[in-house]
Amino acid sequence: MLTVSHLSVNYGTTRVISNLNLALAESEILMLVGPTGCGKSTILQALAGLLPISEGEVKLGAWHATPTRIVPPEKRNVGMVFQDFALFPHLTVEQNVAFRLTSKAPADHWITLLGLESLRRAKPDTLSGGQKQRVALARTLAHRPAFILLDEPLSNLDAALKDSLRWEIRDALKTAGVPAIWVTHDQEEALSIGDRVGVLNNGQLEQLDSPETCFCEPASRFVAEFLGEASFLPGQLEHGRVATALGVAPGTPVDGATGEVDLLVRPDDVSLMRATNDANGSVNWVRYEGGSRLYAVELDDGTPVKVRVSHENRIEPGERVRLAVITTHPLAVFARHQRPA
Repeated sequence: MLTVSHLSVNYGTTRVISNLNLALAESEILMLVGPTGCGKSTILQALAGLLPISEGEVKLGAWHATPTRIVPPEKRNVGMVFQDFALFPHLTVEQNVAFRLTSKAPADHWITLLGLESLRRAKPDTLSGGQKQRVALARTLAHRPAFILLDEPLSNLDAALKDSLRWEIRDALKTAGVPAIWVTHDQEEALSIGDRVGVLNNGQLEQLDSPETCFCEPASRFVAEFLGEASFLPGQLEHGRVATALGVAPGTPVDGATGEVDLLVRPDDVSLMRATNDANGSVNWVRYEGGSRLYAVELDDGTPVKVRVSHENRIEPGERVRLAVITTHPLAVFARHQRPA
């Protein structure tokens, strides 16, 4: 099991990662997400031994690294998969995958499993982006690493290919039984692929939990807003229920929130319909999404709310509408945020 304890990383006098703690279970896929510059790739480089750590320790089996006990990358048995593939351009697919292996058997196994059999003799410059990423993954798995670090492996691929390849990578990792830390900017990718999700903000881990818990029970407003469209309805919390301008909903307090609170609602937690006499808001804008439409509505009290409904429900900007909370599951409740006058 990979264990990271109180890990901090500095760039000069600037602290980039602060007091990181996590344990990676056997065959677990941990997704790391966060805004640009929050420290995701720095964590991978520190775990791989490519960057020195300033405080804390990293342990795996027979080795453990600290600021004074340096374990070089080649002694850590770590596999890395990069967004730019990092293939040797002069070598064939087979030669890339089998590079430095004493036996070709592991290379043959992963070439077959990842659907690369017909490309054994091909050079990287003849491959598509998806094929290159499969080769990079096959090479990593063929070397039987103790754990794998993936740094935005799908960021250079088109949207349709990302959707299918993410599952191929997940299946390959699970088949190999190798634990992995996967960095991504894509919240949907993180929530669908990961066994757990870690949300980073300014070098600190704000929440580390199952995807569903992070999404439905965010530990902070930052996590709530980063993992999807989030609206906050002012309301009054009493006995586990929150009374708002859009109706009453069950609520779960975050950090002991009570009394006057803000209720977190996702676009699917609210209904929308065209209205006249009983309207409680106006449409600011609408985005067509194919199977759905996303509406931004300003309530009559000034609260902004986003609502997602079927594409068949077509309402124009400026029209008066009526919104209502329709969820039956408890929603996260935060202490009232002071809004500017």
